[in-house]
Amino acid sequence: MLKRRISDTLKVWKDAPSHKPLVITGIRQCGKTFISQQFADENYKHVAYINFIKQEERKTAFYGSKDVDTIILNLSAQMRNTQFVPHETCIILDEIQDCPEARTSLKFFYEDGRYDVIATGSLLGVQGYGQDKKRRRIRNSVHQEKGSNSVPVGYEEIVEMYPLDFEEFLWANNMSEEVIEALKRCLKEKKPVPEGIHAAMKTLLNRYVAVGGLPAAVNALLQTGNMNAVDAVWKSILKEYRSDMVKYADDKDKPHIRACFNAIPKQLAKENKKYQYSKVESGGRGEYYKGSLQWLEDADIIRRCYNTSITGLPMEGNAMENVFKVYTADIGILVAMLGPAARVDILQSNLGGFKGAIYENLMADTLIKKGQSLYYFQKDSGMELDFLIRYKGECVPVEVKARTAQAKSIATVRKHPEKYGVKHFIKFGDYNIGRDGDLLTLPTYMQFLLDLEPEEMTLEPIDTDELNHLAKELLE
Repeated sequence: MLKRRISDTLKVWKDAPSHKPLVITGIRQCGKTFISQQFADENYKHVAYINFIKQEERKTAFYGSKDVDTIILNLSAQMRNTQFVPHETCIILDEIQDCPEARTSLKFFYEDGRYDVIATGSLLGVQGYGQDKKRRRIRNSVHQEKGSNSVPVGYEEIVEMYPLDFEEFLWANNMSEEVIEALKRCLKEKKPVPEGIHAAMKTLLNRYVAVGGLPAAVNALLQTGNMNAVDAVWKSILKEYRSDMVKYADDKDKPHIRACFNAIPKQLAKENKKYQYSKVESGGRGEYYKGSLQWLEDADIIRRCYNTSITGLPMEGNAMENVFKVYTADIGILVAMLGPAARVDILQSNLGGFKGAIYENLMADTLIKKGQSLYYFQKDSGMELDFLIRYKGECVPVEVKARTAQAKSIATVRKHPEKYGVKHFIKFGDYNIGRDGDLLTLPTYMQFLLDLEPEEMTLEPIDTDELNHLAKELLE
């Protein structure tokens, strides 16, 4: 059983008074169903589980009236062995993207307040999912009142779940909190990690890169120790992702979505990793692929990393909308697309020229799972900073090196602080901890220790009574 970070989020949600229905989003196979069922079993006397893909007949309970009593009556008739006891029952609506009417009902469950609801969905971000199927059902099945399948804005709490990050992978491998705390102390004091821990962490990181963070793949590794078992899991997962591209996309977009997805490895293999539509297919143009790339991002399969015009804050305001790289949202997706031999090469440190792309994607994986947007900086001269992050209130360039190579672009920026306005730099690679003035070098496995939480800011109260008094004196 894998320990997941989101378990704490679920506890906070349940303990909050008058909490809203919870919607857990995230890429397919990241563990949404398992974690919601596990949490409900441990915290409620009764659990009503509904999967709208496997139990399509359950959708009818949400057609027509959205009155909670009517919905519960309909569900009770369909689920005779399930008890619906007010304030003791958690209703899990799995694969809710296949029943928009159920999504609409969350507003009424919140207003009613007698039942806790956890909904999960993998493709809730995909615009127009299942539109043709939905229109046929409306015409041929039941009459829907206007607005009856709208998203209940303001009546649900949405949390995104990610595949396992590297720290969760360490937990799965029985790594004690003492080891993680020791790493944190080394980072805080800028002291080298003891060699025994350092070597073990590098080995575990290679395994994480080879396997990725999807629970089925991690469990296959833990249960068998066999990469063939991991490969079989990933073949199934990629097949499911490609199936979604057919099931939920419009017919005209299906081939373009697959082409954009399949092109990711060769886009990252280029020296200039900027995503180019012309490299997707011969003669490819942006007008054919923009929507398809957006579909992949809305499905949480990929993330775009935007080039910025300057090295400063806010990075979102400096981002160039049409200049970006594309990374897979989990490192395991990219490695799986490279084929099973890539896992062997990773574990044996024998990747050759593509290693840099893999470890850049690993950095993107880390940032994504910390809830961060992705940015980089590149000039026409060829100077490039792999990533820009907001770290301790500053814009900090981050370079990712597969080995111990020198970061030439960082050296250029360091020489001209007046031009770029950068005070600190971080470089990840095959190092131990070290510092050279404003440059902090860290072992790649320490990416997960970056504290990227927003800075806390306490505002001093304004004495409005004094201001009012001064204004009164002035007017008099």
